Amino acid sequence: MNSRKFFALFGALTLVAASLVAPMTGVVAQKQSPPAGGAPKPFTLPRKEEFKLKNGMTVTLVPYGSIPKAYVSAVVRSGNMNEPADKVWLADLTGDLMGEGTTTRSSADVDAEASRMGGSLGIGTGLDTSNVGIDVLGEYAPDAVRLVADVLTHPLLPESELARLKTDRLRNLSIQKSQPGSLALERFRKVLYGEHPYGRIFPTEQMINSVNAADVRKFYADNFGAQRTHLYVAGQFNAAQVRKAITQAFGKWAKGAPAIENVPRPTSERKIYLIDRPGAPQSTIYLGLPVVDPSHKDYVPLAVTNSILGGSFGSRITSNIREQKGYTYSPNSSISSRYRDAYWVEVADVTTAVTGPSLKEIFYEIDRLHKEPPPEAELQGIKNYMAGIFTIQNSSRQGIIGQLAFLDLHRLPDTYLTNYVQNILNVAPGDVQRIMQTYVRPERMTIVVVGDREKIAKQIEEYGTVVL
Repeated sequence: MNSRKFFALFGALTLVAASLVAPMTGVVAQKQSPPAGGAPKPFTLPRKEEFKLKNGMTVTLVPYGSIPKAYVSAVVRSGNMNEPADKVWLADLTGDLMGEGTTTRSSADVDAEASRMGGSLGIGTGLDTSNVGIDVLGEYAPDAVRLVADVLTHPLLPESELARLKTDRLRNLSIQKSQPGSLALERFRKVLYGEHPYGRIFPTEQMINSVNAADVRKFYADNFGAQRTHLYVAGQFNAAQVRKAITQAFGKWAKGAPAIENVPRPTSERKIYLIDRPGAPQSTIYLGLPVVDPSHKDYVPLAVTNSILGGSFGSRITSNIREQKGYTYSPNSSISSRYRDAYWVEVADVTTAVTGPSLKEIFYEIDRLHKEPPPEAELQGIKNYMAGIFTIQNSSRQGIIGQLAFLDLHRLPDTYLTNYVQNILNVAPGDVQRIMQTYVRPERMTIVVVGDREKIAKQIEEYGTVVL
């Protein structure tokens, strides 16, 4: 192509491009606001069937959804709370060893059986509970019940695998103890709970190394049994076949000891616990205090208050120290709950040079909600967000079981779930201010800061007595 033809073609294409861009520019100029969101929908709890076996085990069946799958989950009231003070993570090691086969199946056999049903079996350990669960094709729900029962009631707990599992836990411990967030959480919980099991986050290497097979077997024998266990099945399944499988697989399991209740009495006062990390480019801040647990009537208003203060992307603290100031990337506040216990905490990783200013802005937002209630429009946006998220979270088999397990742990009625959306929407601006003034008390807040002591000590000293 000669130069004359090239420039002629280029000019033509330019005119065409210009003609395409011009109308688009006009469209942008006339851009309209998106339509208003619809009214939040109430949550409807699916119909469920609940019964008990003679040995005390509780069962809940929830026909749910149209996808031909079923989720089977056994939740046991046993966890880190049940560990001796000198055997932290013994519950975790017990869960690890339960995954190494049963008296009738090797671990490979368990994995193969789970795969045949279209799932994989998982074992989890928490502070208050442990669980064994699997998501399978609905037609295999009875087989899944039998597999969960075998792992839960007949674990082999092979001594031959313990050394390897302890090595894995030691590696995990080393990684976690190198993270500033883990160090901050450890100190925060220790300050609030002292010698209560909730105050023990990490073991020492010596603790892990000292665990033997006899310790694991004793922990299992003392803490696993029928009356501590609640089995949930949710999804599409043959209810008659599942009931029969449950009775046959779990009916002869020993009743075991009743669940232990050890409700803590957390304390908090306005002090700063400083953990030195020389040369750290960031400071990790944990700031919070004990609050009411889910059984209290103020818990839902507290949840709304948390969302507007720091618990959502559109919250005030996030808008302040992330969007406006650029001090941090992902600050967040939350309510962490256990049986008859909870605390509110704000967490933020901030640039070292603005550690003090970050505390200043966090307390500014707390004080602002103390002094004046939020505007109705701002609060309505937060409530709509929470109502929508709640419905989405409960739109799966796992979500439904998670909510039912929450009710059972905290001994709450079904109406807690069915009225949740409406109770959120009922929270008024004055309620938020009352919650702040009653529970989110800055003069009682424990503050933990992990960072470069040399660079941040002077920045933070005005916000409380510094404890090293």
